[in-house]
Order: sequence, then structure tokens, then C-alpha cells
Amino acid sequence: MKAIVFYEHGGLDVLQAAELPTPHVGPFDVLVDIKASALNRLDLFVRQGWPGLKLQLPHVTGADAAGVIAAVGEHVSGLHEGQRVTINPTLSCGQCEYCLRGEDQLCIYHAILGEGAMGTYAEQIVVPARNVVPLPDDVTFEEAAAANLVMVTAWHSLVRKGNVRPGESVLVVGAGGGVNSASIQIAKLAGATVFAVASNAAKALKARELGADVLINRAEKPDWGREVFTLTNRRGVDIVVDNVGAATWLSSIRSLARGGRMLVVGSTSGPKLEMDVRYVFA
Repeated sequence: MKAIVFYEHGGLDVLQAAELPTPHVGPFDVLVDIKASALNRLDLFVRQGWPGLKLQLPHVTGADAAGVIAAVGEHVSGLHEGQRVTINPTLSCGQCEYCLRGEDQLCIYHAILGEGAMGTYAEQIVVPARNVVPLPDDVTFEEAAAANLVMVTAWHSLVRKGNVRPGESVLVVGAGGGVNSASIQIAKLAGATVFAVASNAAKALKARELGADVLINRAEKPDWGREVFTLTNRRGVDIVVDNVGAATWLSSIRSLARGGRMLVVGSTSGPKLEMDVRYVFA
């Protein structure tokens, strides 16, 4: 099969087309003919590399995909060849103590397609049968592929960890990101009032279309933390979703109401920060 691989970390120039063997289908696996694969920021991080990342080379990048089942393992039921599916890109063993209590994201063998396992920039991929989800006919392969990793991340953080409830307020810092776009939609569907910080008017408009109730354009309101405080009558919000990290940390903490929850889902502006622990303590 054809795939996009790299043999060393670096820029776009390290990517190249290669011919790889068709992956083996185990008894509990499915083979998927990939019809669409999406670009995720994780793919850029993996290609560039980071200290401690050890990959089997050549490495196939890509976390997100949707396609059609080409073959099923002998012990797979409920799925069939020719079925349209999308793929949950988070892998787990299904047997350790964490998986057995429903916390597969803590699995000791946890991996993400394209990061800890071969990815989706290929004609075919093998994944455990539990990782595919039947795709309705009215959802395109492209739409499904674009939603996978960002949606499971946003759902886990907001619903499982954040315990978002109807009537609460949720602030999404950075309206244009993938996880943030998903967070806006999930928070709105959960019945929350959604605040979104956008870097420009165009992204603010898109956030409004996705369901955000209150928009803050930081080009006009650079001190958006203070603006949140003003808009909530000095109360703050119940939940903050922040994947920016160092650049926004203090403003996000200060935007929280008493008893509020901070959901940290990334650190794109840098992982290291100085923090006044009194804000957290209070």
C-alpha cells in the first residue's frame, strides 16, 4: 500500500511517499480502506519530534481518518466488509485496571494513531474493532475524519472530567482551534452558556456559528480575562477550556468563578509558566 512517511524528524521536506506492506488483520481487528484523512496539529508535533519520542521508522503520521471496512478479523461481530466507518484514534489494551474501570485514556499501553502507533496517511490501516464507529450515510468521510481526535478530546475533558451541566458557563480560550471548536459545540449542546475568546473578527463569527453565546475579540479586548469578569458581573465562569498554556494561564485562572474548573488540554504557547498559587488556593 502507498503511505506518507518520514525517516527522520524535521520540516515538510522529510515527508515522502513510500510503498509499505498491507498491515496484518488480527482476530479482533478490522482493516479499513482510508477514504479521507485529516490534518491535526499533533501530526506537526510528531513530525518535528520532541525529547523522549521514540518511533519505529519509517513512521506513518496522521491521527484522523474515515473509510470503508475492507476485512474483519475472525472474532469480530457487528461489523462487515463494505461498511462506512470513522475511527477513534485513541488505542488502549482493554484489559488493564484503567480500561476495566472505563478510563481507557489512562491505559498503560495508551497510544494515539500517528503518534505511538502507525497513522492514517496511508491507503489502509488496521485498528481494533472497538475503535471503529459506523458512519451515517449523510456524513461525509471528510467531515468524519476532521472530527475524530478533537471531538474525543473535547468530550473527555468537558463531559467526563469537567462534568459540565445545563445552566453553567464555559469559557473557551482560542475559538479557532480544533479542540476549541469542538468544545464550543459540546458545551452548547450540554446546555451551557458559552464564552469564546477569538483572535480576530472572522474567528469570532465562526465561533458564533458554532454556538458561542458571548464573543470576545482579543484584538479589541486584549485583557480578555478582565472582560470575562465584567461580563459575568464579577462572578467568573464555571469552566475554562485552555489549550494555549503559558501565554493564557493566569488570565484563564482569574476568569474562574469560585469552585470553577480549569480544563488543560494543551500547551501550544509553551509548557513552562510561573503561577501565583494563591489564585488556585482561593
